[in-house]
Amino acid sequence: MEISAEMVKKLREKSGVGMMDCKRALTECNGDFNKAGEYLREKGLDKAAKKASRPTKEGILDSYIHLGSKIGVIMEINCETDFVARNEMFKDLAHNILLHIAASAPIYVSKEEIPQDVIEKEKDIYRKQALNEGKPANIVDKIAEGKITKYYQEVCLLEQFYVKNNDITIKELLNDYIAKIGENLVIKRFVRWVLGETSKED
Repeated sequence: MEISAEMVKKLREKSGVGMMDCKRALTECNGDFNKAGEYLREKGLDKAAKKASRPTKEGILDSYIHLGSKIGVIMEINCETDFVARNEMFKDLAHNILLHIAASAPIYVSKEEIPQDVIEKEKDIYRKQALNEGKPANIVDKIAEGKITKYYQEVCLLEQFYVKNNDITIKELLNDYIAKIGENLVIKRFVRWVLGETSKED
């Protein structure tokens, strides 16, 4: 069964869960709206969505140096309580995300961090590429929007597919841990260094 954008939007509005998780739930449940809602609850994703607005004033700074000492990453990841900050599951999550950052080289934590002028510049490039390829002018903007989504997946940590499991994004991995741990978790910031290169922080 084809899952329409309207179906995904409806489930998202009801559950508060992200679009990709809602689409996956509907796909797994063959478009059955009620079963998809139950699927999200079973996974704990509805609870993760409800926790998203809760303040995260505790957490840790963690770091990782890749073998050969050519790549280094430091990250701040926040939680609600000091108890969770000392929790091994939380530390395991932090370590896995550090490994992912080292391997996948994101630039931003989320797409909301990308300056608007950078997004517009990318869209302009995609529009020109489409026109140069002879695409009809009336679908150029749609093509650009599709490519900007792929751009987000390339440069935004939360939008990237997890290197240890390409079926989920880092955002979905984070939501999974929010459901397991029972607190809101937020990746605040990170810096990735490559020996001899200049980082965006410099």
